Amino acid sequence: MKSQSESYKAAGVDITAGYQAVELMKQHVARTKTAGVCSAVGGFGGLFRPDLTGISNPILVSGTDGVGTKLKLAFLMDKHDTVGIDCVAMCVNDVLCCGAKPLFFLDYIAVGKNVPQRVADIVSGVAEGCVQSGCALIGGETAEMPGFYAEDEYDLAGFCVGLADGDHLIDGTTVCPGDVIIGLPSSGIHSNGYSLVRKVFDVENADLHQKDDTLGTTLGEALLKPTKIYVSAILALKEQVAIKALSHITGGGFYENIPRSLPEGCCAKIQKSRLQVPPIFRLLQERGGIPERDMFNTFNMGIGMTAVVAKEDAETALQTLQGAGEAAYIIGEIVAGEKGVEIW
Repeated sequence: MKSQSESYKAAGVDITAGYQAVELMKQHVARTKTAGVCSAVGGFGGLFRPDLTGISNPILVSGTDGVGTKLKLAFLMDKHDTVGIDCVAMCVNDVLCCGAKPLFFLDYIAVGKNVPQRVADIVSGVAEGCVQSGCALIGGETAEMPGFYAEDEYDLAGFCVGLADGDHLIDGTTVCPGDVIIGLPSSGIHSNGYSLVRKVFDVENADLHQKDDTLGTTLGEALLKPTKIYVSAILALKEQVAIKALSHITGGGFYENIPRSLPEGCCAKIQKSRLQVPPIFRLLQERGGIPERDMFNTFNMGIGMTAVVAKEDAETALQTLQGAGEAAYIIGEIVAGEKGVEIW
């Protein structure tokens, strides 16, 4: 017989709903199982046995993040099965920048009221993100916190662990003038800058379900579109060319993220006329009267990740990425100068 507490339920926490949520999410978790998984859902810890075959200097690479105020869109749209993809993407794309292959992921969901089907929907998105990135969902936590969150609201965060070979880390140290910068297109705004996005579009009062001809979809669908996961494409690229640097374009846009992967004396020169900027960014800039520099310092502007390769490897890199389903293209080059980004 499962435990129950009428006193706890009267205080706003229904532990039986928690059991139901776990049962509903098991089918989603099962989709993510990989060869290294050694435990089932419900234990005190998630166990994973990594395959170290061919890795001479194993290094674990970890990353953690949440979805942020993009969740407000999920609440307003009453659509909860995609934000989990965002949560996974923000973590796996980060560890990928070191050249690490994501191994496993754990999530944390804090809710005002445990509605089992809603929690299962959230986890279905997490599972989809894990499937896309080839990592296993081996555990997590759902915390019911009445009085701390509104009944219809929640927060979502997580972390992943990846495996890299220390002899083949991608750390930016070999970047030099003359190298080429390749951009991998984003799916949209991804998961950054949503406090500004929400203010510009006044989402609490906007008709999020109305079709916008400029966007080719509704505003709500455009804003809720999940973050793209680049794991399979980058791992394929890593097999074909020497990747000198990778940058995940998240909060801080181009100006903050690209320099994180550059050595001193190297400047990333981005040719903005080459950028294929999705309509949502133009609409956002126009509606909000946002200066261009602020746009590049807040949003990804259509580029979710950049890769730096030697000029002689550029053609092979583009062919490999395109073969992996990424419409990648050259957006700039590395030049000698102060470490940073120049957009012209």
